[in-house]
Amino acid sequence: MTPAHNLTCEGDERRVGVEIELAGIELDDIARCIQATFGGRVERVSVCEQRVAGTEFGRFSLELDLRYLKQLGREQSHGHSSELENLATEALAAVASNLVPFEIVCPPIPFSRLSVLETLVQALREAGALGTHGAARYAFGVHFNPELPALDSHTLVRYLKAYLCLHDWLGAREQTALVRRLSPFIQPYTREYCEQVLQSDYWPDQDGLIRDYLALNPTRNRALDMLPLLAWLDPAAVQAAVPDEKVNARPTLHYRLPNSDIDNPRWRLLDAWQDWQQVEALVQSPARLDALCRDYLIHLQRTLPDWIAPWSEKVELWLADPS
Repeated sequence: MTPAHNLTCEGDERRVGVEIELAGIELDDIARCIQATFGGRVERVSVCEQRVAGTEFGRFSLELDLRYLKQLGREQSHGHSSELENLATEALAAVASNLVPFEIVCPPIPFSRLSVLETLVQALREAGALGTHGAARYAFGVHFNPELPALDSHTLVRYLKAYLCLHDWLGAREQTALVRRLSPFIQPYTREYCEQVLQSDYWPDQDGLIRDYLALNPTRNRALDMLPLLAWLDPAAVQAAVPDEKVNARPTLHYRLPNSDIDNPRWRLLDAWQDWQQVEALVQSPARLDALCRDYLIHLQRTLPDWIAPWSEKVELWLADPS
């Protein structure tokens, strides 16, 4: 990225929040890995939640990704339950940990420092962490939440256009696991929405962008989930269309990677981040972005099935040719 594009409009280096889903080890093990990598102090919130506070980047949160259990655990940690209820919650948490992932929520990290997370990934792997391929039921992922260089509608539309063009290629690069493809979390945008956004004259203002998005995407289940960002810009509109308490408003994109392949020694978080940089590079190249949008519109309108001439393969050749 160019230096200017690597900064927010306030002149600060852009940061990215990272969320990692995993299984195979316990919360105590995860907390020890984080503390060994970044220092700080471990804070036990409940049987389902811990934190590692006081690191140079801020606070890491780790939790069993199940809202009911987290709320129950918090109530019990404040003495609002009996010993029998506490034992029941611990037993339920133990069962749930075999079905739902633990999630590490990292504080925002500057783009230039993201490589420090590879040390954490390695520590988790050595401790026995399992990812998407660890079991047939593990529909786990990794999420990137990058800050944007600006929040004007023109910038947001450029990111949408670039991502839509590269969605298939990103999935092919990650070799999306079957369980992840079948899960609702990383569904692609519909052809109707793609054809609307990719038009050369599609440059709506903020209200128009939000209205169009919510009309065709009233759901969190998109690989590039724009709802947190749109909720930051217009919370009332998003709440009316998607009354879901899990929509956390923030001035970032929310990109769900196809897999969390943390137990694979050949998998690197930075490789996935470098793939995302192709979206960033396309945003910075208006002429190339316009050209790829035109090509993808033609591809969407053909009648041949995608497996005959996959769009991801065309993008691979296109990205290899900088002209």
